[in-house]
This record gives sequence, structure tokens and C-alpha cells, in this order.
Amino acid sequence: MTSWPDLSALELLVAVADHGSLSSGARATGVAQPNASRSIARLERHLGVTLLHRSTAGSTLTASGLLVVDWSRNVIRAARELTDGAASLATDSTESIVVAASQTVAEHLLPSWLAALREAHPEVRIEIHVHNTHDVLDDLLEARCDLGFIEGPRPPRGVNHLVVAHDELVLVVTPGHPWARRRSRVSADELSCTPLVMREPGSGTRVALDEALGTPARPAVELASNAAVRVSVQSGTAPAVLSRLAVSDALAAGSLCEVPTTLRLHRQLRAVWTGPRRMRGAAADLVEIAGRA
Repeated sequence: MTSWPDLSALELLVAVADHGSLSSGARATGVAQPNASRSIARLERHLGVTLLHRSTAGSTLTASGLLVVDWSRNVIRAARELTDGAASLATDSTESIVVAASQTVAEHLLPSWLAALREAHPEVRIEIHVHNTHDVLDDLLEARCDLGFIEGPRPPRGVNHLVVAHDELVLVVTPGHPWARRRSRVSADELSCTPLVMREPGSGTRVALDEALGTPARPAVELASNAAVRVSVQSGTAPAVLSRLAVSDALAAGSLCEVPTTLRLHRQLRAVWTGPRRMRGAAADLVEIAGRA
């Protein structure tokens, strides 16, 4: 009888593809790097295929390795369906999950992710909480949710986390603002001295801006939602820095103008959870859907 490859080795290989290196994939799956190297080597011997290019600069996937990663995703997904289905039969109950999401994720990304999840699992009950990033983490650590989605420039401590998407922050003004016609980029010093319409303390947008500036930004007014900030800018209150997701429609319509800056205003959007590193059930499927999207 043909022996099957080790499922944990396949998960490690997929993590190498998702995170860009063997060391990062090992960290993401909670495996020590020497053990990860041995696991991939055993998988290569088992399959008879070289999966990684190894060099002093690091390890990268071969062309064959990329194909095996795609097939491995299907195997892992099928294994999860098997174990989750068996668990459902054993408990004979409908699964339910509570998801907490930061506003940018909840407004612009989560709806399509949930639609895909419901298509795959129409029986799952889903409860959504919308907060800023700080409060999402509070919900998670206080066991008020099973899964969170947050924004921010750095990984949070004390929870499992996985990057599922990337986002860009942009400086926006009204078409009548002097910055709308300037040709030079707005510098960090200039922006840090300018009162801005801002999200409240604890929001991922504000944390990312403060870190990019290297100092706390100056609020002209603080508001609790992206929509309120956008409307305030459009009314001429002051400039703002917001997710491109939150202002794309206004930029396309011409009611706001994007102003180039010297800052690198990029951030990562992460799934966060507690407990075992490897999730199961609908929460795991939702994270996978988010990463694919």
C-alpha cells in the first residue's frame, strides 16, 4: 500500500510559500527551524522531488515545489473537512463562531469573506463584532470572540497571528485645499505639525500613522469611524490619513484628492486567535478564504 506524505510537512511547505522563507514558515507553524529543515527533506525524499532551492541567502521554492504547494492546499483543505465533518457528526450540533474585526476590515473586506464562507458552510452561525484594533484584541484575550481581524504595522503579542492581506494608507484633502495642487511630496515633519482629522486612539489606522511619523500625530478632531473621518475631510475640516479602501470611491468621484507623501504608509492586515496554533472548523476556513482573497 502506498504511504501518504506527512500532513504537518505539507502544512509547513504551504507556510513556506505563504511567508516567503523556510524560517518564517517554521515560525508560523510553531516548528523549530532544524526540525523544519528535516521535515522538508523527508518530504522531498518521500515525493522524489526537490521542493526548495537552498543557499546561504535562504531557501526558496522550486518550480516543482510551487506545484506541490498548490496540491498540498487541496490535501490540507480535504483533511480539515474530514476532521471537522467527523467532529460535527460526533457532536451533532451546528457550529457557531464569533468574529471581531477592525472597522476597515469589517467595512471593506469581511463581507465578501463571509459570503464565501457561507457558500461553503451554509449551516454555520456567525456573529460579528466591529471595533477598533485595540478592542478586537481585548475581545479575543477576554474570550468574547473566537477569531479577530486587525490592522497595524506590527504583530501583536500574546496571540497567534497570520497576515491575510495588505493595506495602504493615503493622505487625502478636499479639492480646494492648498495641498491638492502642490507638486512636492508632504514630508513627515510637515505632516506631524499639521492638525489632522483622525480616528480615535487604539485604532489601527492611528497606530500605523504614529509609527510612520515617529511621533504622535496632532488631531484637529478625533472620530470613531472611517466614514465620519471621510465626511469631516470632505467638509473642509482638515486633511486625514485613511485606508485607501475607505476613500477609493471618494477619490474616484473627485470629492477627495490624494496627496503624495515621503512616508511609507503600508500595513498588514492580520487574523488573530488564541489557543492552538492550528485552527479548525469554520474559523480556519474563514482565515484561509481571507488569505486567498
